[in-house]
Amino acid sequence: MNRNLLLLTLCQGLFFTNNVTFIAINGLVGLQLAPLGWMATLPLTAYVGGGALAAPLVARHQRAYGRKRCFQLGLGVAMVAAALCALAAWTHSFPLLLVATVLAGYYNANAQLYRFAAIEVVDDGHKERAISWVLAGGIIGGVVGPNLATATRDALPQPFTGAYIALIVVALLAWLLMRRIEFPPLHAASATAERGRPLRELAKQPAFVVAIVAAALGYGVMNLLMAATPIAMQQCGHPFSAAALVLEAHVLAMFTPSFFTGVLIKRVGVVPVMVIGALLNLACVLFALSGQEVMHFAGALATLGVGWNFLYIGGTTLFTETYRASEKTTAQAAMDTSVLGTMAITSFSSGALVTTGGWQSMNLGTLVPMAALALCLGWLVRSRMRNQNATVS
Repeated sequence: MNRNLLLLTLCQGLFFTNNVTFIAINGLVGLQLAPLGWMATLPLTAYVGGGALAAPLVARHQRAYGRKRCFQLGLGVAMVAAALCALAAWTHSFPLLLVATVLAGYYNANAQLYRFAAIEVVDDGHKERAISWVLAGGIIGGVVGPNLATATRDALPQPFTGAYIALIVVALLAWLLMRRIEFPPLHAASATAERGRPLRELAKQPAFVVAIVAAALGYGVMNLLMAATPIAMQQCGHPFSAAALVLEAHVLAMFTPSFFTGVLIKRVGVVPVMVIGALLNLACVLFALSGQEVMHFAGALATLGVGWNFLYIGGTTLFTETYRASEKTTAQAAMDTSVLGTMAITSFSSGALVTTGGWQSMNLGTLVPMAALALCLGWLVRSRMRNQNATVS
């Protein structure tokens, strides 16, 4: 841990405060404003879909302006987007809410790169811990986000308007912290390096593909269930305060393991940690099928959070082994476009699935992507074993 990493961790915490607040309220605001019930989670879809569309643009801006200026630009966009969301809630405008959340996607795509930037502000050999520590900042979001949503929900006459205004302050605080972080020049390590390989050549590596699949499916499944949770709990007659408590438990479970995930990867290897993450997703489904009381939602979402942590940190760590310094912006944009694109699909699907098929059917459906991930992990293990045998012989 050093000063730059600490400040970046705090910025990550404020980013997830924004995300958790969005998740806690956007589906409910969408339910109030959308013309049809299945469109309730479209604001969440617009947020992550906007991030997927913005990821290539963010990569170009990172190359042109560097980490710090691009991150600050993202936070400026976050403030504008939150103000537009507040206006949309105040004026009951569903189209404006969608436009504002698409715009906020630029901030989402920017902040997704905090975990990669963490590697650049620590000494060599500490990348697993750097990634883990920055993601551990999400604990701040897990505590502050749900409580912020609850405290500001009725701060103004129009419900949830106050929560969006509070997010302007959150982004401003992050912008002030970002000013104090010093990043190394983005291309310093690659100034004299050979020309980077094209994306299609990078994608020939099994580790490259499996890392993206693990991060994308792990995040996608988590997002599918998390986005639907406030709506599902409302359908079951639970109050908003209970949904906020479940989301708090979920986000804490997502990030608390980060204090030891990096060490665990060092000790047992990245693939076993990813396998454990997939098994924890299976345990989440078992929790969800066991009942619909608050304790069942909390147990399912907490287990899901730990599973996401192992898959996302494991996938990110594995991914850093597949590209050179001169290829980092291209490779990182490819991963985040895949992750955010998958999240956009699951955000859109969650509203339709939870309002038509129900909570338990949604959970059973997540077994399909987890089975696909298991096949990919098996493929990577067999590929590495073949390479080892070829080296020995």
